Amino acid sequence: MADNDVEGGLKSVASALDLLDCFVEEEELGVSEVARRLGVAKSTAHRLLTTLASRKLIEQNPRNGKYRLGLHLFELGSLALARVELRRHSVLLLEELRELSGWTVHLSIAQGADTLFLERLPTLRGLQAMEEFRRKWPLHATSSGKAICAYDPEAAQARIKAGFPVFTAHTISNEAQFRAELAKVRKQGYATASEEVMTRLASVAAPVLDNHGVALAAISITGSVMDLGQHQDRQVRLVTMAAKRLSTSMMMSAAQLAD
Repeated sequence: MADNDVEGGLKSVASALDLLDCFVEEEELGVSEVARRLGVAKSTAHRLLTTLASRKLIEQNPRNGKYRLGLHLFELGSLALARVELRRHSVLLLEELRELSGWTVHLSIAQGADTLFLERLPTLRGLQAMEEFRRKWPLHATSSGKAICAYDPEAAQARIKAGFPVFTAHTISNEAQFRAELAKVRKQGYATASEEVMTRLASVAAPVLDNHGVALAAISITGSVMDLGQHQDRQVRLVTMAAKRLSTSMMMSAAQLAD
């Protein structure tokens, strides 16, 4: 494969990154599966896989010959996460929120049209309520995503453009519902979600705002519909207070950098 320029980059590098993206949904893939997904010859897919494997970004399962993400990616990802300023400012605050609420706590940002969970502090009750944890969910289906979109027009527009996949009977399914929900979030200052990505799961979230009132992130509490619903007022107060504290911390940090 020639290293031709592709929008200022190298085609081989872009292909390697596309290959890594193949593993977002699949735990393991064979050479033929990778070739089909990338639209390249099997020989090209094999060269890409073996090159990435030599740098520990990909590893081969000796039992079946298929490939999976390597632990070096975990090392790099952990370093990247540790160096995110937002996360550094939030660690102690999130720990406190978990202790006070008794439920699983998340710190989230918008990544394109999705909610990306930067931090997750689980509790046993929270784990029991959540059937499946994903690092990313569409913005319209999570309380964190709604809290962010209500105060970030770019994130909201990205979700509208991408559409509204439905996960349960309670998931927002069109633009009119989405805009109405965001108006409600702005009015009350927090967002909720009840059985919108999976049954029996509920959450409440509040936005972390910059000094212009634009959402940098969101903090959420996640638990079962029954238990969280019985104590929603308290959880709203806790998550809103935590988000305001993190907002203040980020604004102060930005002001110090500007001096």
